[in-house]
Amino acid sequence: MREIPLSLLTSAGGEGAEVVYALRNDPTLAQSILDNIGEKGQKKRKIYQRRLPENPSKDYYYIIRETNPLQSLLVEYGFIDNANDQKKLQNNLLDYVEGVVEALANYIGVPYTNEEQEEPNPSQYIVKAGDTLYSISRKFGVTVDDIKNRNNLTNNNIFIGQQLYIPGVQDVVIDPEFGTYTVKAGDTLYSIANRYGISVDDLKNYNNLNSNILSIGQELFIPTKTEDIIPPIETDSIVYIVKQGDTLYSIARFYNVPVEDIISENNLSGTILKLGQNLIIPNQTPSKEFVKYTVERGDSLYSIAKKYGVSVNEIKEENNLTSNLITIGQELRIPVRI
Repeated sequence: MREIPLSLLTSAGGEGAEVVYALRNDPTLAQSILDNIGEKGQKKRKIYQRRLPENPSKDYYYIIRETNPLQSLLVEYGFIDNANDQKKLQNNLLDYVEGVVEALANYIGVPYTNEEQEEPNPSQYIVKAGDTLYSISRKFGVTVDDIKNRNNLTNNNIFIGQQLYIPGVQDVVIDPEFGTYTVKAGDTLYSIANRYGISVDDLKNYNNLNSNILSIGQELFIPTKTEDIIPPIETDSIVYIVKQGDTLYSIARFYNVPVEDIISENNLSGTILKLGQNLIIPNQTPSKEFVKYTVERGDSLYSIAKKYGVSVNEIKEENNLTSNLITIGQELRIPVRI
């Protein structure tokens, strides 16, 4: 396969996308890339070559000049000092990049598949925080030995992000009545059972638990179809379990009640909360609905926001995030558009 280095630049003084290609190459790939970016909604400017003033037989840009005989291009997706481009790059950059990938695939003659359109392969499973071979085997209705044999594993050790092939999974029907819940700091069997309206004994039976001990990241089976949606409130008051990143302000805003009402209802002497603490929320229902999302390998706030049709700032605001950094296994609340 031919190697085609790309350099992503921003420039000043215009609007739209440009592609610079080497003196040694023809314009076919450069034009295809620019056309694809244009199809994704960006303004097309031009493709061009630039020569070194002191030696016009050489390319101006070092990254192009010094990569001979490879085919090298500079792709400028937009101008950072242009308001229109700023907005487009913030919202649509991944689409433009996908256009470049498609152009490259077509140029070198390999099949192109957009991962967002590709149907997931049911025979593959990506290991998440808290997974064990036993929990995965139980989830898909196969044995631990079946998974080990299919993946040539010599022991039971697995790691986050590892891809496992699940034998015969195409024939396995996962009970739609069951969802999953990932144990967080401060969780107890009681608090989880209370959240989903089931008994502790039922929760233990569903998960073959012999004790009440839980570990952070452990995955539990929950008998419900809508475990990811915060359940509707039907009583005059509810009990809220404090999670990582919660503040009295964020909880009050979520349930549309004054902070003072929560303090008074729970006889709090201050605003400090503890993980796992139970708070009574007086006579209110949530002002919004949320889904629970557990961060996976390769996720970014931008990709998650795009997936759910919300903004990055909305996710940061609802989860009290001060930066764009997220970690694998981290649980986020995503506001639902109703």
